Amino acid sequence: MLARVIEAAGISTVIVTLMPYFAEALGVPRAVGVEFPFGHPLGHAGDRDEQMKVIGDALRVLRDAPGPGTVEHLPYEWTDFPPGADWKREWQPAEPSPIVALLRERMRAQAEEQRSDPSLREG
Repeated sequence: MLARVIEAAGISTVIVTLMPYFAEALGVPRAVGVEFPFGHPLGHAGDRDEQMKVIGDALRVLRDAPGPGTVEHLPYEWTDFPPGADWKREWQPAEPSPIVALLRERMRAQAEEQRSDPSLREG
């Protein structure tokens, strides 16, 4: 992952991600997770205030994180759908993108390997 290469050069990084679960699983150096639809990692197009809040929080995590591996879930909500609507499903493509499919398969294979080889289990 590019963030690791940049970190190895001595430059701290923070990633804004729509998929914090994958950020945690992949061990990114620092990340903030937002529950926004794909294509909108900083919020609504043209909503400068919302975008600046996300950027400000990302920079705060970069400054205050105790170390690599920090993932903070931001409290922002996507408000374009009525309460109770399943907007996450409505915004998702019918089929996962190639990178999501690849990551999912790698994670499944890694989990299976850990289940079958006790020496790979954490703890």
